[in-house]
Amino acid sequence: MSKKNSYLGPLFIIGILFFVMGFVTWVNGTLITFFKKAFSLDNTSSYLVTFAFFISYTVMAIPCSMVLKKTGFKNGMSLALIVMALGTLIFIPAAEMASYPLFLVGLFTIGIGLTVLQTASNPYATILGPRESAAQRISIMGIANKTAGIFSQIIFGKLLLAGASSADPKTELDKVAMPYLVLTVVLVALAVIIKMSKGLVEVSEEEEDDTPLAAQQVAVQKTSVLQFPNLVLGVLALFCYVGAEVIAGDTIISYGVSLGFPEEEARLFGTYTLYGMMFGYVLGIVLIPKYVSQQAYLKFSAILGLIVTVIAINSTGFTSVICIAVLGFANAVIWPALWPLALSGLGKFTKIASALLVMGISGGAILPLVYGSIADSIGSTQQAYWILVPLYIYMLYFGLVGHKKKSW
Repeated sequence: MSKKNSYLGPLFIIGILFFVMGFVTWVNGTLITFFKKAFSLDNTSSYLVTFAFFISYTVMAIPCSMVLKKTGFKNGMSLALIVMALGTLIFIPAAEMASYPLFLVGLFTIGIGLTVLQTASNPYATILGPRESAAQRISIMGIANKTAGIFSQIIFGKLLLAGASSADPKTELDKVAMPYLVLTVVLVALAVIIKMSKGLVEVSEEEEDDTPLAAQQVAVQKTSVLQFPNLVLGVLALFCYVGAEVIAGDTIISYGVSLGFPEEEARLFGTYTLYGMMFGYVLGIVLIPKYVSQQAYLKFSAILGLIVTVIAINSTGFTSVICIAVLGFANAVIWPALWPLALSGLGKFTKIASALLVMGISGGAILPLVYGSIADSIGSTQQAYWILVPLYIYMLYFGLVGHKKKSW
């Protein structure tokens, strides 16, 4: 894999997987609004959608890392798609039984499959080329992810929210069955394609870390992955980031409805966030690392997130909605900047470190639930966005100081 051309095939396959991850992940914002109405849920209960989906990253990250050690990247990715297909299949009996808990089981199962994909694909994208341009490559993967998210929100928004009525919840829930059956078939087909593909090859331990020899020698002297402050602090930064990203992307539809916008209009608000993220990714590809370092872009993104959050909280109507959408732009390059900074110098610990970073994705499970609880307790979905402020402050700290710490 030393030649640049040898990267293209594997990166294309990884791009397809990022597209799949985006499609099934970004539909959650639509599901939150849909289930909230169909099951007459409060804010906190409706955000169990994101909790069930993302908590699997914490529960399964280490086991999935162990699975990947046994199966390798390629077989692990194929297995992950099968597990995701099982999760989407569960939606069909859940709709028939009108069971919210069973829908949550399906979401948790999809999350397990995604955990395997994340654990394998993110370090793969980091490894396939120079580490200083890793943020650029992951940004390209991010464009695939968010493009899929836009498609999923438009398609599922049209299927589930357009013309929705509260007359018969069972009739509304039946709308879920067919699209998730189609998703099941697609996921199984992709699993077979990945399994049979000859373009995706295994990566040796030597290829897993291309940091300078001195840094690798430091890693050899370590006995635990927890001895790397940049990793531990990076996991917390990723926890904050994913929480902020999910809050911005998955609450915006319900937030719009709470402001009085009709569901027919609000169902598209989530795509605004994703358009912002795509623009941010494109900008990141152009600027990183030629004109600006990934560390500098991380600091800029955190500061912008802080500013836009405060404006969203203190503005009204569509202006406030647009500010939440602009958070998508602010968030765009935080993920691809955080990942290589947190993994820098990990050497032989790269695989387990990647699993720990994936556990940080549980911020998408816990923080939206906290947002919903705050919104219910104070009676304001807008003021609940104050939860984002400390998250961006910590991300700024990691960009300024945290990633530089190499010892406790």
